[in-house]
Amino acid sequence: MKKLNWGLIGAGDIVRKRVAPAINSLESCELVAVSRNQAELAASFAKQFGAKKWFADWHELLKDEETQAVYIATPVFLHKAQTIAAAENGKHVLCEKPMALNAKDCEEMIAACRANNVKLGIAYYRRFFPVIGRIKEILASNELGKISVAQMNAFEFFDPKPEHPRFWLLEKEKSGGGPMMDFGCHRLEVLTNLFGQVSQVKSVVGNAVFERETEDTAIASLKFESGVFANVTVTHAAFEAKDTLEIFGTKGTISVPVLNKETIIIKTENGERTEIHPNHANVHQPLIADFTNAVLTGKEPQITGETGKIIAELEDEIYKEGIARE
Repeated sequence: MKKLNWGLIGAGDIVRKRVAPAINSLESCELVAVSRNQAELAASFAKQFGAKKWFADWHELLKDEETQAVYIATPVFLHKAQTIAAAENGKHVLCEKPMALNAKDCEEMIAACRANNVKLGIAYYRRFFPVIGRIKEILASNELGKISVAQMNAFEFFDPKPEHPRFWLLEKEKSGGGPMMDFGCHRLEVLTNLFGQVSQVKSVVGNAVFERETEDTAIASLKFESGVFANVTVTHAAFEAKDTLEIFGTKGTISVPVLNKETIIIKTENGERTEIHPNHANVHQPLIADFTNAVLTGKEPQITGETGKIIAELEDEIYKEGIARE
């Protein structure tokens, strides 16, 4: 059986909990190398997950001839340089979200991968949620009639100190923005997957509670070419966590109480029903499997660099529009 040899650039929590275990559990994958800027942590990670090689400098990993593909799991501001360097070294790239600080950087990443004939994918793993697939089926069936409004809320309380390992998310030059960049991008990907191209963007972006470089709260209002209106509301400043999706049509409603879980509630004139569509135990595994298959078969991954650029273009508009209104 053909195998894809993987290297990891960055080895934080997501890679430790999801990405490395996904690679190790797939017969079509082999984890061969890892890089992390603290040498002792790179070495211990490699030992824990069975990687043969470890590097403190990611440039050295990219020179490794055995490594065929890399998963880039570093802060956003590094994505462009690392993706372009990987492509120039002949490595296929699966990059964490958001793809880059802006759409222009995304274009450069796409161009580099094309020029070097390597695949580029972005880690919008919610594309593979069974709940999302089921919602697409329901929408296509016309059970809900014509869709008028969709609403997504993503709330958490996040106020890290400067010594916190994720404090970079509050540094605009490194993250590009606050919660709208960090996890709002996932919600934008879900909505564009469900409803298609956006024709109009309105937004409010700012700080409701904290004084920081990045926003703590943002609201984006979208109009799709299909006619659907949608709101995405995100915040770092809420006591109660939220991760909801609601879709309202002329004949019915879909409610997803927690997007990362398995339940959807459908209400129509025929009554109310609840459906259960469990995620894979490791939500990154379908993403890794799809990208690996794309490389091994010469096909395109389901989530390409173009997908990442579309979301970046929306983010650019949301920040331009929202900050201008302050």
